[in-house]
Amino acid sequence: MDLGIAGKTALVTASSKGLGRASAEALAAEGARVTICARGAAALADAERSLIRSGAEVLAIEADVTEQSTPARLVQETVARFGGLDILVANAGGPPPGRSLEVDDAALLAALNANLLTSIRLVRESVPRMRAAGWGRICCITSYLIKQPAPNLSLSNVARTGLWAWAKTAAADLVSEGITLNLTCPGPHATERMRELGGGGGRMADPADFGKVVAFLCSDPARDVSGVALQVDGAATTALA
Repeated sequence: MDLGIAGKTALVTASSKGLGRASAEALAAEGARVTICARGAAALADAERSLIRSGAEVLAIEADVTEQSTPARLVQETVARFGGLDILVANAGGPPPGRSLEVDDAALLAALNANLLTSIRLVRESVPRMRAAGWGRICCITSYLIKQPAPNLSLSNVARTGLWAWAKTAAADLVSEGITLNLTCPGPHATERMRELGGGGGRMADPADFGKVVAFLCSDPARDVSGVALQVDGAATTALA
Protein backbone atom coordinates (compact mmCIF):
# COMPACT_ATOMS: atom_id res chain seq x y z
CA MET A 1 0.00 0.00 0.00
CA ASP A 2 1.22 3.48 -0.88
CA LEU A 3 0.82 5.55 2.28
CA GLY A 4 1.08 8.78 0.30
CA ILE A 5 3.64 10.43 2.59
CA ALA A 6 6.75 10.38 0.40
CA GLY A 7 8.22 13.87 0.53
CA LYS A 8 6.21 14.83 3.61
CA THR A 9 8.04 16.21 6.64
CA ALA A 10 7.69 14.53 10.03
CA LEU A 11 8.79 15.53 13.51
CA VAL A 12 9.18 12.59 15.89
CA THR A 13 10.17 13.40 19.46
CA ALA A 14 12.07 11.25 21.95
CA SER A 15 13.16 9.24 18.95
CA SER A 16 16.73 8.04 19.54
CA LYS A 17 15.50 4.62 20.69
CA GLY A 18 12.45 2.57 21.54
CA LEU A 19 9.04 3.26 20.05
CA GLY A 20 9.96 6.81 19.01
CA ARG A 21 12.88 5.57 16.93
CA ALA A 22 10.77 2.78 15.44
CA SER A 23 8.19 5.36 14.40
CA ALA A 24 10.81 7.60 12.79
CA GLU A 25 12.25 4.62 10.92
CA ALA A 26 8.84 3.55 9.63
CA LEU A 27 8.02 7.05 8.37
CA ALA A 28 11.43 7.37 6.73
CA ALA A 29 10.92 4.01 5.01
CA GLU A 30 7.81 5.51 3.39
CA GLY A 31 9.86 8.40 2.02
CA ALA A 32 9.14 11.03 4.67
CA ARG A 33 11.81 13.51 5.72
CA VAL A 34 12.29 13.19 9.45
CA THR A 35 13.36 15.40 12.35
CA ILE A 36 14.39 13.36 15.38
CA CYS A 37 15.31 14.57 18.84
CA ALA A 38 16.54 13.22 22.16
CA ARG A 39 18.46 14.31 25.25
CA GLY A 40 21.31 11.81 24.83
CA ALA A 41 23.81 12.84 22.16
CA ALA A 42 25.29 9.38 21.62
CA ALA A 43 21.97 7.59 21.09
CA LEU A 44 20.73 10.45 18.90
CA ALA A 45 23.81 10.25 16.69
CA ASP A 46 23.36 6.49 16.36
CA ALA A 47 19.75 6.90 15.26
CA GLU A 48 20.74 9.64 12.81
CA ARG A 49 23.45 7.47 11.23
CA SER A 50 21.06 4.56 10.88
CA LEU A 51 18.41 6.68 9.17
CA ILE A 52 20.95 8.24 6.82
CA ARG A 53 22.22 4.78 5.85
CA SER A 54 18.65 3.86 4.94
CA GLY A 55 18.55 6.80 2.53
CA ALA A 56 16.42 9.13 4.63
CA GLU A 57 16.70 12.90 4.88
CA VAL A 58 17.22 13.55 8.58
CA LEU A 59 17.57 16.48 10.96
CA ALA A 60 18.78 15.45 14.43
CA ILE A 61 18.34 17.90 17.31
CA GLU A 62 19.67 17.34 20.81
CA ALA A 63 16.89 18.59 23.08
CA ASP A 64 14.80 17.81 26.13
CA VAL A 65 11.26 17.78 24.79
CA THR A 66 9.80 18.29 28.26
CA GLU A 67 11.29 21.79 28.56
CA GLN A 68 8.59 24.36 27.89
CA SER A 69 10.42 26.17 25.09
CA THR A 70 11.56 23.05 23.22
CA PRO A 71 8.42 22.28 21.15
CA ALA A 72 8.51 25.70 19.49
CA ARG A 73 12.23 25.35 18.75
CA LEU A 74 11.78 21.89 17.24
CA VAL A 75 9.04 23.07 14.92
CA GLN A 76 10.99 26.19 13.92
CA GLU A 77 14.15 24.24 13.11
CA THR A 78 12.19 21.61 11.20
CA VAL A 79 10.49 24.23 9.05
CA ALA A 80 13.76 26.05 8.49
CA ARG A 81 15.39 22.84 7.26
CA PHE A 82 12.60 21.23 5.27
CA GLY A 83 10.21 24.09 4.46
CA GLY A 84 7.18 22.81 6.34
CA LEU A 85 5.75 20.30 8.78
CA ASP A 86 3.13 17.71 7.86
CA ILE A 87 3.39 14.98 10.49
CA LEU A 88 3.90 15.08 14.23
CA VAL A 89 4.59 12.03 16.37
CA ALA A 90 4.60 13.28 19.96
CA ASN A 91 6.49 11.04 22.33
CA ALA A 92 8.20 11.45 25.71
CA GLY A 93 9.73 9.13 28.26
CA GLY A 94 7.37 7.68 30.84
CA PRO A 95 7.36 8.54 34.54
CA PRO A 96 8.67 6.25 37.29
CA PRO A 97 6.45 3.70 39.02
CA GLY A 98 4.45 4.68 42.07
CA ARG A 99 1.20 3.80 43.80
CA SER A 100 -1.55 6.42 43.91
CA LEU A 101 -1.31 7.39 47.59
CA GLU A 102 2.48 7.27 47.68
CA VAL A 103 3.36 9.83 44.99
CA ASP A 104 3.82 13.47 45.97
CA ASP A 105 2.88 16.70 44.24
CA ALA A 106 6.30 17.12 42.65
CA ALA A 107 6.13 13.70 41.02
CA LEU A 108 2.60 14.32 39.77
CA LEU A 109 3.53 17.70 38.30
CA ALA A 110 6.59 16.23 36.57
CA ALA A 111 4.48 13.44 35.05
CA LEU A 112 1.81 15.86 33.88
CA ASN A 113 4.46 18.06 32.29
CA ALA A 114 6.19 15.20 30.48
CA ASN A 115 3.23 13.08 29.42
CA LEU A 116 0.41 15.60 29.05
CA LEU A 117 1.64 19.17 28.60
CA THR A 118 4.58 18.26 26.35
CA SER A 119 2.28 16.66 23.77
CA ILE A 120 -0.19 19.53 23.97
CA ARG A 121 2.61 22.05 23.38
CA LEU A 122 3.91 20.09 20.42
CA VAL A 123 0.44 19.95 18.86
CA ARG A 124 -0.17 23.65 19.40
CA GLU A 125 3.13 24.54 17.72
CA SER A 126 2.61 22.14 14.81
CA VAL A 127 -1.01 22.82 13.88
CA PRO A 128 -0.48 26.27 12.28
CA ARG A 129 1.96 24.72 9.78
CA MET A 130 -0.52 21.96 8.96
CA ARG A 131 -3.39 24.41 8.61
CA ALA A 132 -1.36 26.39 6.10
CA ALA A 133 -0.95 23.25 4.01
CA GLY A 134 -4.51 22.00 4.50
CA TRP A 135 -3.14 18.59 5.54
CA GLY A 136 -1.72 17.18 8.72
CA ARG A 137 -1.30 14.02 10.75
CA ILE A 138 -0.73 13.95 14.51
CA CYS A 139 -0.07 10.83 16.53
CA CYS A 140 0.61 10.92 20.28
CA ILE A 141 2.28 7.85 21.74
CA THR A 142 0.72 7.03 25.09
CA SER A 143 0.11 3.65 26.73
CA TYR A 144 -2.51 0.95 26.98
CA LEU A 145 -2.82 2.09 30.60
CA ILE A 146 -5.35 4.70 29.48
CA LYS A 147 -7.76 1.83 28.90
CA GLN A 148 -6.69 -0.34 31.83
CA PRO A 149 -4.75 1.47 34.58
CA ALA A 150 -2.04 -0.47 36.41
CA PRO A 151 -1.85 -0.20 40.23
CA ASN A 152 1.86 0.63 40.40
CA LEU A 153 1.92 3.14 37.55
CA SER A 154 -0.35 5.85 38.91
CA LEU A 155 1.71 8.71 37.48
CA SER A 156 1.44 7.32 33.97
CA ASN A 157 -2.24 6.49 34.47
CA VAL A 158 -3.12 10.06 35.41
CA ALA A 159 -1.04 11.94 32.85
CA ARG A 160 -1.78 9.76 29.86
CA THR A 161 -5.50 9.51 30.55
CA GLY A 162 -5.59 13.30 30.73
CA LEU A 163 -3.93 13.45 27.32
CA TRP A 164 -6.58 11.16 25.89
CA ALA A 165 -9.38 13.42 27.17
CA TRP A 166 -7.68 16.46 25.65
CA ALA A 167 -6.88 14.76 22.35
CA LYS A 168 -10.41 13.47 21.87
CA THR A 169 -11.79 17.01 22.02
CA ALA A 170 -8.94 18.51 19.97
CA ALA A 171 -9.43 15.94 17.20
CA ALA A 172 -13.01 17.13 16.71
CA ASP A 173 -11.77 20.71 16.31
CA LEU A 174 -9.20 19.79 13.66
CA VAL A 175 -10.78 17.18 11.41
CA SER A 176 -12.62 19.67 9.17
CA GLU A 177 -9.24 21.24 8.33
CA GLY A 178 -7.72 18.05 6.97
CA ILE A 179 -5.79 17.35 10.16
CA THR A 180 -6.18 14.10 12.08
CA LEU A 181 -5.18 13.49 15.69
CA ASN A 182 -4.91 10.01 17.15
CA LEU A 183 -3.30 8.21 20.05
CA THR A 184 -1.41 4.95 19.90
CA CYS A 185 -1.57 2.91 23.09
CA PRO A 186 1.30 0.40 23.15
CA GLY A 187 1.42 -2.56 25.45
CA PRO A 188 4.65 -4.37 26.32
CA HIS A 189 7.28 -3.95 23.60
CA ALA A 190 10.93 -4.96 23.63
CA THR A 191 12.30 -1.56 24.65
CA GLU A 192 14.62 -0.17 27.30
CA ARG A 193 11.62 1.37 29.06
CA MET A 194 10.01 -2.05 29.54
CA ARG A 195 13.25 -3.45 30.91
CA GLU A 196 13.40 -0.58 33.41
CA LEU A 197 9.87 -1.41 34.56
CA GLY A 198 10.80 -5.05 35.04
CA GLY A 199 8.96 -6.29 31.95
CA GLY A 200 9.91 -9.39 30.04
CA GLY A 201 7.85 -12.01 31.83
CA GLY A 202 5.50 -12.40 28.86
CA ARG A 203 5.49 -11.83 25.14
CA MET A 204 7.21 -8.62 24.10
CA ALA A 205 6.13 -7.09 20.80
CA ASP A 206 8.52 -5.84 18.12
CA PRO A 207 8.90 -2.03 18.13
CA ALA A 208 9.29 -2.10 14.34
CA ASP A 209 5.72 -3.38 14.01
CA PHE A 210 4.50 -0.59 16.26
CA GLY A 211 6.27 1.94 14.05
CA LYS A 212 4.35 0.69 11.02
CA VAL A 213 1.06 1.24 12.86
CA VAL A 214 2.10 4.83 13.55
CA ALA A 215 3.08 5.29 9.90
CA PHE A 216 -0.38 4.16 8.77
CA LEU A 217 -2.14 6.56 11.15
CA CYS A 218 0.05 9.31 9.65
CA SER A 219 -0.77 8.31 6.09
CA ASP A 220 -3.00 9.80 3.43
CA PRO A 221 -5.39 6.79 3.38
CA ALA A 222 -6.01 7.29 7.13
CA ARG A 223 -7.70 10.64 6.50
CA ASP A 224 -10.92 9.48 8.15
CA VAL A 225 -9.26 7.95 11.20
CA SER A 226 -9.25 10.63 13.88
CA GLY A 227 -10.04 10.87 17.57
CA VAL A 228 -9.01 7.25 18.08
CA ALA A 229 -6.96 5.71 20.90
CA LEU A 230 -5.64 2.63 19.15
CA GLN A 231 -4.47 -0.22 21.34
CA VAL A 232 -1.30 -1.92 20.09
CA ASP A 233 -1.06 -4.37 22.93
CA GLY A 234 -1.57 -7.91 21.64
CA ALA A 235 -4.94 -8.19 23.41
CA ALA A 236 -3.34 -7.39 26.78
CA THR A 237 -6.15 -4.97 27.64
CA THR A 238 -9.21 -6.74 28.98
CA ALA A 239 -11.28 -3.77 30.15
CA LEU A 240 -14.06 -2.57 27.86
CA ALA A 241 -13.07 1.08 28.15
